[in-house]
Amino acid sequence: MADIEIFRKTVYGFMDVNCYILVNHATSECVVFDPGAEADTLTEIFSSPGFNLKAIFLTHGHDDHIGAVKELRERFKVPVYASKEEDEKVLSDPSVNLSAMFGNPQTLHADVLLEDGQELDILGVKIKCILTPGHTAGGMCYYIEEMSSLIAGDTLFCESVGRTDFPTGSAGRLTRSIREKLYTLPDDTKVFPGHMDTTTIGWEKKNNMVCPEGLI
Repeated sequence: MADIEIFRKTVYGFMDVNCYILVNHATSECVVFDPGAEADTLTEIFSSPGFNLKAIFLTHGHDDHIGAVKELRERFKVPVYASKEEDEKVLSDPSVNLSAMFGNPQTLHADVLLEDGQELDILGVKIKCILTPGHTAGGMCYYIEEMSSLIAGDTLFCESVGRTDFPTGSAGRLTRSIREKLYTLPDDTKVFPGHMDTTTIGWEKKNNMVCPEGLI
């Protein structure tokens, strides 16, 4: 997978969010995960050689993760992928996606609705969709087995987990999602979270005090 890389671009909105760009250098095509802010900066990246944007993927629908989506979709005419559950319960309601709370109410509808376990062939790799409810009802992680990589959104952080006190959140569901779906991935899987630093599944199973490995 030498031609394919994951880049982290932290975007600075009202909350700093890790926006990830998966790029195939052989084809100059890329997709972006959670473009939460800085639409102008991201537009500049995707207008440059080697970064031909083909799609936008969302891990969940909170305002800090979707802030630049509409501008990028309009500018580059690309589809938005999101969890079916997320589109119905979070993206379409400003009071649930938190945009109303921060004074910028917005709704968003995905072009492609994803199911748990669905696999996508894109940029020369397979991306497996893993539904991980808890932070929101429709949180979706994206697992790229060939790259031993997981785009985790706000489900799993380095030695922490996502908040569960927002609408549709559930601490119990989040714990089950992590233990039953993420901790079963190989220990060397690199975890790319929505906030803070990169980690691995193996490290979190041993060191995550919020959600220790426990019984799977």
